[in-house]
Amino acid sequence: MLIRNATVLSMDPEVGDLSRGDVRIEGSRIAAVGPDLASAPQEAVLDATGCIVVPGFVDTHRHMWQGGLRGRSAGDDLDGYFRRVLLGLAPVLSPAELAIGEALSARASLDAGITTVQDTSDIHDGRPERTDAIVSALCESGLRAVFCYGVSRSYLTRNGSAVPDDVRRVRAELLPSDDALVTMGLETQNGDDDAERHNAGLARELGLRTAHHVRAEIRPSRLRDLGALLPGTTFVHGNGLDRAELAVIAEAEGSLSIAPVVEMALGLGNPMITEALAVPGLPVTLSVDVEVTSPTDMFSQMRLLYLAARTVSTSDGPSVRDVLRYATLGGAQALGLGDRTGSITPGKQADLLLLRADQVGVAPVADLYGTVVLQMDRAHVDTVLVAGTVHKRHGKANRDDTPLLEQAQAMVRRLQQAGSDEDDSSGHA
Repeated sequence: MLIRNATVLSMDPEVGDLSRGDVRIEGSRIAAVGPDLASAPQEAVLDATGCIVVPGFVDTHRHMWQGGLRGRSAGDDLDGYFRRVLLGLAPVLSPAELAIGEALSARASLDAGITTVQDTSDIHDGRPERTDAIVSALCESGLRAVFCYGVSRSYLTRNGSAVPDDVRRVRAELLPSDDALVTMGLETQNGDDDAERHNAGLARELGLRTAHHVRAEIRPSRLRDLGALLPGTTFVHGNGLDRAELAVIAEAEGSLSIAPVVEMALGLGNPMITEALAVPGLPVTLSVDVEVTSPTDMFSQMRLLYLAARTVSTSDGPSVRDVLRYATLGGAQALGLGDRTGSITPGKQADLLLLRADQVGVAPVADLYGTVVLQMDRAHVDTVLVAGTVHKRHGKANRDDTPLLEQAQAMVRRLQQAGSDEDDSSGHA
């Protein structure tokens, strides 16, 4: 395939940005980027006149199993979310319903131009049927993903946060390859000292990168002191951490995944962007987090992060170019995938996004990065490719979503009839 006549924002300093350029794809990879590339025989030519081509977005933290529960926690704070979703709804979902949520979340990602997601899958309890249904749905989706195995809140309250042994089966039998479209990680949740050391040892044994939620009362320095701080960890949120704690993340070659919509909606606090930028060497990435509260696109996250930073300072926050980098190459590098995605670089996987910039809502374009970050939304997503496979073209998905939507609606009716939407007031750990 040859993508012709596009404006290219490559996110690669050597390739640069092209006001008019072409991108050649051979198989799953980008073969060439440049102006006026000659078309080859039998090559499909995709006319991208009026489009901006960017790398596919990278979401570094999303609980994808909640895709079928969208909007269920719109008025809740963090405690309400724990009670309603993690302790109320999560335990009653069947494996098939978890797979429905997973598939919905994946398709919503692709529809919005998100080509890579770290699925922070905090729903597992040692029962293989749940895990197998979720992994199967994720592998069938066509999304590039890191399946980050984590325990459910109900399991955690009963047994503590030590990950059950079934994770070894998942690694050996379901996701053994680190080169596949879907790879594996481990979510290490806050727990006692033995559990934290157990989970860190398990990650080392299985060769897995980790994700860990942190805030003022859950500190990275504790993991360091326990010998459980692993290099390359995705630390999530971080609201309330001081500069010394953020520096611990940077020193461990970790990253901070900020979910601006959820952090503000659930009352976690203002996104930690200006604080993170004040710490040398601390990478920032972006994430959707939970669809029970947040929209499923990266445009919302980019815009809110940029604006939240400017409410604190108009000079110390990120530029629009920085924000687009957080949502693309920065996210890929944080997940250990920077060698295969995140930029429009020859040799990398063809995870690409074509955005229409010739519509009345965004044209005329004066600042390309400002247009993508501040002017666009999912309605401008024209074409989406993952590893060279087209998932959306001319604004339409290449699949029929009707059966999945019908299954999701049936799930909603079952939960309503069972009274499972009622708030579980039993508290949380």
